[in-house]
Amino acid sequence: MIRIALVDDHQLFRKSLASLLESSNDFEIIYDTDNGLHFLEYAQAENIDVVLLDIQMPILNGFEVCKRLKMINPNIKILIISQLTSKEVIHHVMECGADGFCSKNSSPEHLEIAIRKIMEHDYYFDNELGSVIRDAILWNNNKGYPHDFSKSVSLTEREIEIIKMACAEFSSKQIASKLFISTRTVENHRKRIIEKTQAKNFIGVVLYALKINAINIDDIE
Repeated sequence: MIRIALVDDHQLFRKSLASLLESSNDFEIIYDTDNGLHFLEYAQAENIDVVLLDIQMPILNGFEVCKRLKMINPNIKILIISQLTSKEVIHHVMECGADGFCSKNSSPEHLEIAIRKIMEHDYYFDNELGSVIRDAILWNNNKGYPHDFSKSVSLTEREIEIIKMACAEFSSKQIASKLFISTRTVENHRKRIIEKTQAKNFIGVVLYALKINAINIDDIE
């Protein structure tokens, strides 16, 4: 059972989404609110697997909630859900430490897939946003990213291979099977890659690999 929290200031959308997700035996909605601060207080003491987080909210916007939540509990997966899909928004999604992004225009089936994949693969982006992601990466380099790319670390062939397979939505178990290594070894590689690149999460790893041309945009589309 995947334990889900909903944070969105549109009550009708939030309640409808809760009803939709709870129709599945795999999801349990344990909390919903329109207030980011209230959610952060709740998240300090409760066991949450995934939070579905809106961007445009009063008091505290989704980006700020995301940043604070990662400091409180970095193990909670954050899936930002918004109708905003510009390159500027995607840029901020990558920067704030979110684990994934899904458009509010997505189908209910698509959202369910996104939740499952963010649990299995540590990150998720709408496939249809490939060109927007590319533009976000290339957009106004003067804005900067949380890495110093002028002092980039090198990634080994095995590490690049694992990144590409993760981008292709292979689980750690599937990667291990294809590479004839243990799942634990794959997880150790993933952890080491995050440490080497100083990324907040696997989205940061993908961004880093794209930025230094270790992979290309076709690997994530």
